[in-house]
Amino acid sequence: MIPWNYTQFKQIAQNILEDNRKWSAQGKVADYIPELKKGDPNAMALVLASRDGSLVVGDCDRLFTLQSISKILTLMIALEDQGPAKVFFHVGKEPTGDPFNSIAKLETTATARPLNPMINAGAIAVCSLIKGKNSDDKIKRVLEFISMVVEREVTINAEVYQSEKETGHRNRALAYFMKDTEVLEGDVEDVLDLYFKQCAIEVSCEELAKIGLFIAKKGELTNGRRMVQRDTVRLVTTFMVTCGMYNASGEFAINAGIPAKSGVSGAIVAAVPNYLGIGTYGPALDEKGNSISGVHMLADLADQLGLSIF
Repeated sequence: MIPWNYTQFKQIAQNILEDNRKWSAQGKVADYIPELKKGDPNAMALVLASRDGSLVVGDCDRLFTLQSISKILTLMIALEDQGPAKVFFHVGKEPTGDPFNSIAKLETTATARPLNPMINAGAIAVCSLIKGKNSDDKIKRVLEFISMVVEREVTINAEVYQSEKETGHRNRALAYFMKDTEVLEGDVEDVLDLYFKQCAIEVSCEELAKIGLFIAKKGELTNGRRMVQRDTVRLVTTFMVTCGMYNASGEFAINAGIPAKSGVSGAIVAAVPNYLGIGTYGPALDEKGNSISGVHMLADLADQLGLSIF
């Protein structure tokens, strides 16, 4: 890995962003959640954050919703609340070759558990394990947790939340199926409300990189305060490698080799252990639901800076 050098990294990041603008034309903004259709397919941002500072290039003043990136954060909270044994009684640890919203494996596996916490079914099951009286109580904890990590009071985009709730029929099917098979705990609609809200939390690309740095620093804030156990972050980082890029995780591991998690808003968070947090944004998605420009930017960064963990 190249030692942190702001001037050198700034030029590398700027060149990588410009070189990969061409990919946006080959992607498509998510349209199954109506509010996400408003995303600008040509927007792009890239942020690198380290212990020594951060650099920002592109459209980094834009806010976007976490979507599936929220899954790694709520998984941390559930693991801290319940411990790994209980969490993995309800959710498996294996990658899946199926789309992130598929119900097929729930019906065909012997345990009826979601294969991992990064697919929608797994993340919904994880939501049911977060401590709190109801979804309002639980989302307050999630918001406070993320606010501590990004050093700003984050909020929910009300329009995106409502859009998620009104169109989340597949997620309801997943949740009610898991309730029937006793995988999901608590009231189904209350659990779903938490899930829809966590996906609609807004951040900037710079804040996304801070989340990546938090993971890279094994659960420590920039002031050195420990927020979660190191083993919790180890588990989450492993899931980012094996499952974080939906059913393109294997290809991404080969091409970039960086623990990462994407969301259909066009965001990707990445963490190079003990070194860097990275945030990318580009709403145009590939056929697997990952930001097409973000995937290529991260692969180029890994190549030019030697960031692969393999």
